[in-house]
Amino acid sequence: MTATATPRERLARRYRAVNGEHPMTGEDDAYADRYFTPLEALCARHGRDPDDVRGLMLAGRLPLPGYLRSDGTEMVPTDLLELVDEAGGLERLPDWFRGHWADPAAGAEEYESYLSGQNVCLYRLHPATMRRKEELIRAITEAVRTPGPGVPGWLAGLHALVDELDALEPPFTAYDRLRFGGPVSRDTCIDAVRRDFPPR
Repeated sequence: MTATATPRERLARRYRAVNGEHPMTGEDDAYADRYFTPLEALCARHGRDPDDVRGLMLAGRLPLPGYLRSDGTEMVPTDLLELVDEAGGLERLPDWFRGHWADPAAGAEEYESYLSGQNVCLYRLHPATMRRKEELIRAITEAVRTPGPGVPGWLAGLHALVDELDALEPPFTAYDRLRFGGPVSRDTCIDAVRRDFPPR
C-alpha cells in the first residue's frame, strides 16, 4: 500500500489488521447484505461524504465497518449515524457512550470494542443493548454452571434468559467464527443451552 492510497484502501487495510485475513464467501456476503448496509448507501441517505466518514473511522472517532464484502464493499450498521445523533454529536459520543457504565474502566473498554467494528453480535448496536447482552451471558453462564433442573422455575428461568438473548443477537455467519477464532455467543449461550437443557 503506497502513501497515495485512497481512504477506502486505507480503511480496508485497517479492517484486515483488526480482523485478520479471512475471505468472505458468497454466503457471508449475503448475510452482510441482510443485516448491514453499504457505507456509501448510508452516507447517501444522510447527506454525508463517504470519504469523510472513512476518515472518522480511521481516526478512531467512528467504528470500523462490521464486514468487508468479498468485493470490498464496507458494510456498517444501519443505525451507525443515528447513534451519533442520539449522543448529541460526534464530540459528545465518547463520554455519552462510556457514561452508560458505572465503572469508568468498563465504559472505556466497551467504547474501544465499539470502535473496533467487531460488535456485530447485536441487531441494534447501542450501549444499552451491549450492557444487556453481557448481563444475559453472565446470567446464562452462571445458571448452566450450577444447574438446578429440580428447582421449581429453574428451567423456565433459564429459557427466558436465552430467549431474550436470542432476540438481541443475529444468527452470525461462518466468517465471524473464523475471525473470532471459534464459537460465538449464539453457539455457546443459545444453541448449546437449548440443546443441553431442552424445555419440557
